[in-house]
Amino acid sequence: MARHPELLIPASSLEVLKTAVIFGADAVYIGGEAFGLRAKAKNFSKKDMEEGIKFAHEHNVKVYVTANILAHNGDLEGAREYFRELGEMNPDALIIADPGMFMLAGEECPHIERHISTQANNTNYETYRFWHKLGATRVVSARELSLEEIKEIRANIPDELEIETFVHGAMCISYSGRCLLSNYFTGRDANQGACTHPCRWKYSIVEETRPGEYMPVYENERGTYIFNSKDLCMIEHIPELLEAGIDSLKIEGRMKTALYVATVARTYRKAIDDYQKDPELYKKNMPWYLEQISNCTYRQFTTGFFFGKPDETTQIYDSNTYVKEYTYLGIIGEEREGTYRIEQRNKFSVGEKIEVMKPNGDNVEVTVKRILMEDGEEQESAPHPKQVLYVDLGIPVDQYDILRRQEEK
Repeated sequence: MARHPELLIPASSLEVLKTAVIFGADAVYIGGEAFGLRAKAKNFSKKDMEEGIKFAHEHNVKVYVTANILAHNGDLEGAREYFRELGEMNPDALIIADPGMFMLAGEECPHIERHISTQANNTNYETYRFWHKLGATRVVSARELSLEEIKEIRANIPDELEIETFVHGAMCISYSGRCLLSNYFTGRDANQGACTHPCRWKYSIVEETRPGEYMPVYENERGTYIFNSKDLCMIEHIPELLEAGIDSLKIEGRMKTALYVATVARTYRKAIDDYQKDPELYKKNMPWYLEQISNCTYRQFTTGFFFGKPDETTQIYDSNTYVKEYTYLGIIGEEREGTYRIEQRNKFSVGEKIEVMKPNGDNVEVTVKRILMEDGEEQESAPHPKQVLYVDLGIPVDQYDILRRQEEK
C-alpha cells in the first residue's frame, strides 16, 4: 500500500516560508546564514528563523534546516556553535551531507532529527542502512535513481527510515549536485554554497587537434554529465512516486519567488490530495495541474532518471532561458479601510487587470481600482520595487493571497 507522502517545499525567506505554509506544504526546508548550499539565497537570520519555525508549527507544518556544505577544517568550530543555536530554536530536522557535520549535530543538538542530504550521493540501500545505524531518520535519494531502484531500496531498509526524493525543479548536471565547474571557472565553490550555475551557460567542446570542429556532449551509463538539463516535473506521476515507497516529495527551488513557491505547492498539494481521495479525480484534474504548473517561471520539463537514463531529449540545446507566463506583484497583507497592504515586487498600474491567486486553487481576476502610498496619497502606478503600498482591488481578499499579472506569450 502506498505511504502517505509529505509535501516538502523550499523557502528562501520568511515571506516565502509563510507562503509555502499557507499554500499547502506539509514541511518546508530553509537555510540559515551559514553552512547551507544556497549562499545566494536570502536565507534566514536567527530572528527570522525563530519566527518562521513558530509560524510553521502554529500551522502544523514542519521546518527542516539545511547545513549541507562539505565542511573544511575552518568551518567546524563555527558549525558547532551554529548547531547549539539551532538546538534552542527546535526545527524538526537538520539536512546534512558531511559525516563530520553529522557527528557535530548529534553532539550539540541530539534532540533534533538528522536527515542525509542528496549531496551525500545516496544511491544504494547499504548507504541508507549505514546512515540509519548512525542515527539518521531520513535519507534524501540521489537524483540519479530510477523508481525501480527506489523501490528496491525501500524493500531493503528499516520501515521507520524515511526516503525523501526530489520530484520537481532544477536538475544539477554533476552527480547529485556535487558540482566542480563553478569553482573551476569562477573560484566560487558550489559545495560551499556559492554556485554560479555554469551548467546554465552555453558550451561547445573542441578537440585541440581539430579547431573549429564542435562536438556534442554525451553521457555514459554511470551518470549524467550533459549541460543544461530541463527541469524535473513529476506532477503526472504521483501514483508511481507513492507506490515506490517515497515518504517525502521534495520541490527544488530555495532561491525562487513566493509566486513560484505558491504555484508549485498549491498544484502538488491538490494533485496528491486528489489522488489519495480518488485516482479517477486525479486523472480528471490533470489538465488543471499541467496548466497551473506552467504558470510560473519554468524551463522545459523532464522526468529525469525516474524511468531510466536520460538521453538527448532531456536537455536543452538551443536556449538556456526560462519561459515566463506570470509576473509576481506582491502578497496581500493587513486590511485598512477597504485597501490591502502589499510590498510591491514588480510595476503595475491603476486600471490594470491582474489575478488574485488563492490557496484553495481559485484564481480571481480583478481590476486595480486605487494605489495608495503609506501616507494615503494616491498614485497611478507602483514603479518602485519593495515599495509598501495599499491597493483597492474592488473585492475583499485574504491575507497571504498572491497578486500576479499574466503576460502575453
